[in-house]
Amino acid sequence: MGVTSRLRTVVGGLRGEGRGWLLLSVAAGWFLVLGMRFVVPSILPTITADFDTSASQAGFAVTVLWVTYAVMQFPAGAFADRLGERTLLAAGLLLAGTGLVSYAFTPTFGLFVAATGLFGLGTGLYGPPRGTVISKTYDRNDGAAFGTMLAAGSVGAAALPALAAVAVQSIGWRTALGVTAPLFLLVALGVWWALPPRAVLVADGDGQSLAAALRSAAAAVRNRRIALAVAGATLMLFAFQAVTAFLTTYLTTVKGLTQGTAGGLLGGLFLVGALSQSVAGGLADRYGAPRVLTGIGVVSVLPLVALPLADGRAALALLSAAVGIRMSIGPVSNAYIVDLLPDDVQGTAWGALRTGFFIVGSFGSTVVGYMADAALFDVAFYGLAAITAVGAVVYVFLPERP
Repeated sequence: MGVTSRLRTVVGGLRGEGRGWLLLSVAAGWFLVLGMRFVVPSILPTITADFDTSASQAGFAVTVLWVTYAVMQFPAGAFADRLGERTLLAAGLLLAGTGLVSYAFTPTFGLFVAATGLFGLGTGLYGPPRGTVISKTYDRNDGAAFGTMLAAGSVGAAALPALAAVAVQSIGWRTALGVTAPLFLLVALGVWWALPPRAVLVADGDGQSLAAALRSAAAAVRNRRIALAVAGATLMLFAFQAVTAFLTTYLTTVKGLTQGTAGGLLGGLFLVGALSQSVAGGLADRYGAPRVLTGIGVVSVLPLVALPLADGRAALALLSAAVGIRMSIGPVSNAYIVDLLPDDVQGTAWGALRTGFFIVGSFGSTVVGYMADAALFDVAFYGLAAITAVGAVVYVFLPERP
């Protein structure tokens, strides 16, 4: 089968009976949610200069963004089992848009952190139901569906931070963040229209109390396959969150690039991530998740080791882009884990797992911020490479899905 025929087969499997509109609307929401979540790191040099803060304080602000995102994962998953994905997805988009508007009222760094936390809560509400509705809608080709949806987020993370890094020079960082709020409202309406009640398995979650659901979820996550997949995802996420939070700052302060150029390189990272994600899901469907995850982990070590040694815009652009390959962990890992969770507590268990590994991963930026203040920026990248290597080793022992 040729490439064109294979592509038609994959696309055809994602459409029909309203599934195409469902995937499109959820992907559009993830485009905005993920893209705007990385806008703050892309313009961090401007924000820190405005508030006159240190690298460790800036790292703490990014940690708050990820922690608030993390703490919403469990309640969002539990509510998805009871209220349905459509309600949760629309509410998350509206809350995130409110957080972006609130940046206009942040004259102090403390209020900026509070606004960041509000935005993080909204994006966190969007996360688990986004994954469970895709898993419930696509039975055989969930890897391709997850890859398409996550690739849309990566395109947003490529385009929006790069645009914001340039826009802040003329309209200011508060306006650059706030002007996207109407788009969140528009996509929330689209999600509400595209996700019919039949796409939501509410009745299963209503049959037991939250305590019983928690016990069922705890039993599910003791599965060896899930435990190994979560351990690998946590290590990879810690390093990813840290490097994306400070890549722009590192390129401007250590490598001497302008913020606009550094923001463009961060955008290139996410563009490669989008391309990688669109391919990785299909590869996992064909060759198995463990092999693909191990390969991605090994390849992801190399650019982190090479970045401190590189000079020149071309080399830095190439290595920054190569960091994006690690993003293809997402669709493969998500599909692997969610598929193993029982349907009746899928949202609850998935939300609890995401809360755990996102909270751990969120402290990556704080650690690197303190190391940057101690003039150990290069050492921080070597440390992130080592953490990535451990994650790759974990994936070596990951069994195939039954």
